[in-house]
Amino acid sequence: MPSDTLAKVPAASGTPQPADTPRIVPQRRYGQWAAAVVVLTLLGLAVNSVLRNKAFQWDVVADYFTSDSILRGLWLTLWLTAVVMVLGFALGTLLAAFRLSANPVLRAVGWGYVWLFRSIPILVQLLLWFNIGALYPQVLGVKTVDLLSPVAVAIVGLTLHEAAYAAEVVRGGILSVDRSQIEAAQALGLSPWRRWWRIVLPQAMRAIVPPAGNMLIGTLKGTSIVSVIAVNDLLFSAQLIYHRTYQVIPLLMVATLWYAVVTSLLGIGQYYVEKRYARGTEAAR
Repeated sequence: MPSDTLAKVPAASGTPQPADTPRIVPQRRYGQWAAAVVVLTLLGLAVNSVLRNKAFQWDVVADYFTSDSILRGLWLTLWLTAVVMVLGFALGTLLAAFRLSANPVLRAVGWGYVWLFRSIPILVQLLLWFNIGALYPQVLGVKTVDLLSPVAVAIVGLTLHEAAYAAEVVRGGILSVDRSQIEAAQALGLSPWRRWWRIVLPQAMRAIVPPAGNMLIGTLKGTSIVSVIAVNDLLFSAQLIYHRTYQVIPLLMVATLWYAVVTSLLGIGQYYVEKRYARGTEAAR
């Protein structure tokens, strides 16, 4: 071969390359860079407007951000979220078992529950439970108004609502497990409990955790609706203060910032839980 047909061109591998090898030139994306500049400019203007607008009264926000009444409301919000999620997923798991049952009656009951509580807005449900005494003045000889406090009404209403969605999340997770996995466990002679605990649940959790994490964040924010029945949560605590001081915007910003902080922390926790259950799959990072 003639010596002038190949030229030793420096390459990453250190091997000779043909002299006519085309040079790869990255595509210039001027439109994307222009769009990024416009978006960043608008974002900067928006942030500057928020920070420099005196109507937000950031000094008032700082004063009330860690006040006792706000922190008590925040604690009740967190506690209510935890209770509703635990009870909601416990009931939702039972309903998912009903929907997957071979018994047509149980399947119909599970389907009917999910249909009913997903059809009624949560605000309507809370107001119905709050006024349940108009339908049943007494339960087991006890006045309903004494039996169901506003906090109890909030727990009942939110839990029944949450269970309908949790049932579908759990059912979807169980259905995502390949049937051959269960058949293999049966062939090995594993008991139904061990099949569920060692085979089905670990694989189903990969499909359950992401929507469950979203439900947790949604429930945290959704608890703000209990303020309509005078439950002293984070939003209601802020409302009590601004009804007295008439500083509406600063107190709403206090509640907004606390919701943003907590949901951000929950989002970080969700990421690591998802990463743990995604180990060994293509979703793992």
